[in-house]
Amino acid sequence: MSLRRPFVIVVSVVGLAALGGLAWYANRGASLPPQPGSAAVAVAGNGAQGGGAAVGGAPVLVETHVVTTQAWSDDVTAVGSLVSNESVMLRPEVAGRIAAIRFRDGEAVKRGAVLVELDAAVQRAELQQARANLTLAESNFRRTEDLFGRKFVSQSGLDTARAQLEVARAGVALAQARLERMQIRAPFAGVVGIRNVSPGDFVQDGDELVNLEDIATLKVDFRLPELYGARVRPGQALEVTSDVWPAERFAARVEAIDPLIDAQGRAVHLRASLPNPDARLRPGGFARVRLILAERAAVVVVPETALVPAPGNVQFVYRVVGDRAQRVEVKTGVRRDAMVEIVDGLAAGAQVVVAGQLKLRDGAAVRVAGPGGVALAAD
Repeated sequence: MSLRRPFVIVVSVVGLAALGGLAWYANRGASLPPQPGSAAVAVAGNGAQGGGAAVGGAPVLVETHVVTTQAWSDDVTAVGSLVSNESVMLRPEVAGRIAAIRFRDGEAVKRGAVLVELDAAVQRAELQQARANLTLAESNFRRTEDLFGRKFVSQSGLDTARAQLEVARAGVALAQARLERMQIRAPFAGVVGIRNVSPGDFVQDGDELVNLEDIATLKVDFRLPELYGARVRPGQALEVTSDVWPAERFAARVEAIDPLIDAQGRAVHLRASLPNPDARLRPGGFARVRLILAERAAVVVVPETALVPAPGNVQFVYRVVGDRAQRVEVKTGVRRDAMVEIVDGLAAGAQVVVAGQLKLRDGAAVRVAGPGGVALAAD
């Protein structure tokens, strides 16, 4: 029994040493690059990390897009409010009883149209009295002037008669003005709202009667961050959309820029003019505004699907050159409608991969799927 124990120990040590050697050799073989002619297994990886098909492996099926140029506009978006071109709440200047209402609610009226009449019996009587006084003053002045020519009246008497005539004329003008104040007219052409009074109501000066809105042209009030202050100017074009008409875009132009920057929000207040001949838009509504800052004729663009992100806020695309994929780092600009502006890195006419990038790495062989070819599965 004592003779067999050393033998067992020796066999165990030799076995452990053999297992350790095999493990070391296997790890060393896995870390060495594959030898020419040996089989290599391509493992699909993330294109951003450089993984993908082996350069010398089977071609990767990809879809491509030809880089084009488009006319683009530099723009900025904001939200705003629709405002009437002119808006006023009609109020009487004097107290009185409403004698007549000359409009229907929501009706379009012309400038100068009589909308509300107050009882003006007293004012008409005052005007008639003033005209009678004027007639008497004119007769007295003519007689005094005749007598002055025949030296029967002094210069002082003639001046007194002339002054009385002027006072009578002023009395007529005053009575006429008081009478006209009993009629409330439209100060501009527009659409009246819903009235708050009825015939027979007694109103005080300043009471609200009805609102009048000029909506043939609307104003669009909106704000932009102050950093755009140097890039906005009167006359710039903008597009307006409304939830009421979501499929339509209305053209407008910047009309005025407030010189004072809002100290609370650090924003610039702008006002645009929007033609509204069909009255489809209403003041007080919500509007989305797209202000066009500049127009550019030829902007290099690619689909968003062509971009592959990489660590360090880097983006690149795979350009197909011959039958190989070439990794190209690009600088991007504005994004719009699933297209991205390429500021640097690509030129028009280049062929870039838009599907299948996740199986690629720089220099990998590719096979472009043509019309009617095999459809690519989602990466």
